[in-house]
Amino acid sequence: MVAEYVDDDVSAYSGKVRPQYSAMLEAIRQGEVDAVLVWHMDRLHRRPIELEEFADVCTKAGTTVATLHGDLNIGTGDGLLIARLMAAVAANESDAKSRRTRRKQQELAERGLPSGGGPRAFGFTPDRMHIDQDEAAVIRTLASRLLAGEPLVSLTRWLQDSEVRTVTGKEWRTTTVRNLLLSPRIAGLREHKKQVIGKAAWPAIIPEADHERIVALLTDPARRTNRTARTYALSGLLRCGKCGAKMVTGRTRDRRRYMCRSGPDFGGCGGTMISATVEELVIDAVLYRLDTPDLAAAIDGRTRADQSAVALSETIAADHAQLEELAQLYAAKAITAAEWLAARKPIEARLTTNQRRQAHRAGSSVLAGHIGNGSALRAQWPTMNLGRQAAIIRALISHVTIHPGTPGARSIDPARVSITWSV
Repeated sequence: MVAEYVDDDVSAYSGKVRPQYSAMLEAIRQGEVDAVLVWHMDRLHRRPIELEEFADVCTKAGTTVATLHGDLNIGTGDGLLIARLMAAVAANESDAKSRRTRRKQQELAERGLPSGGGPRAFGFTPDRMHIDQDEAAVIRTLASRLLAGEPLVSLTRWLQDSEVRTVTGKEWRTTTVRNLLLSPRIAGLREHKKQVIGKAAWPAIIPEADHERIVALLTDPARRTNRTARTYALSGLLRCGKCGAKMVTGRTRDRRRYMCRSGPDFGGCGGTMISATVEELVIDAVLYRLDTPDLAAAIDGRTRADQSAVALSETIAADHAQLEELAQLYAAKAITAAEWLAARKPIEARLTTNQRRQAHRAGSSVLAGHIGNGSALRAQWPTMNLGRQAAIIRALISHVTIHPGTPGARSIDPARVSITWSV
């Protein structure tokens, strides 16, 4: 009986598991193989350690090995020596090819040029050097909506509802949207071995400053990591006026309400409840506040008075300048790769920390374009998704305290609702 074992597209040098090779080895161990015929020994092995295992198995089983270049009896000393020499030469050829490939990739990266195969990047044409304008418009929309406070799950749903597909024709997932927005490529930056090493030769789709804010936002450890979208506009914002516990949503008598719940999983007193129509009251207050001169003055005053924010921006700018200087020194071969990486590490760590601090301070950016335009936003509000609505509400409100009400009341007394504004 003749059997054929073929492992297509799996390199003998990579060290990856070759299913068919493993099956053949097991068949030899079981005594099912009298002889092995191979095109050339370097098709069978390019790693000496695998050759030694193969030779041991064949010797114990009494299996003959032949190639189309003549018999090779690895059961003898001379035959095994020849096989070892051939395996060593094959391994060296593979290693040399790998070194040349790495050098070429490094050279292309330093010049800001693309490398590698595979599918093109979303937002770029197949040559990887020019922008696909339609897809670029999608990326800009995703970036602006993310920076406005919209969650990734909401952005992913928008892509699916809009029937926008990935470059391979698949539906978007939260992880793929996140990876797209984190990619330095869309900001015109060249990445090599997961490190940004300089400007790319292709144009940017979004400004580098926006990319930095996105990275700070999406890599913030305090960011929610579950994929569940917010269920209601005021989720997590309401506090019980009796005990201070967070109120949760639930249904009683087929009506949705916010309630303070007791028990070990909630820790509240169970003594406060209010109809979910409180959302309408709070949203009205938010839209009204956007049009008040007090809000514009508060944001302006906070921005001007916060000298530490200015110092933080200056520190971030100085760190960027230092990283740029390091990249130029490396490109000019004034420092080695090891020196470059060692110098980058503390700067990048400091930069990441400061960018996260800056992202936390930038809550008012969610309100950009809405301050003084509450009336216009009121008209848009019903068409906005919950993620964007919640982001605007949370940019203005610290929390809402719900005081005890009158039993049997059929409407909400506005006096029960105390809003603590964050700005």
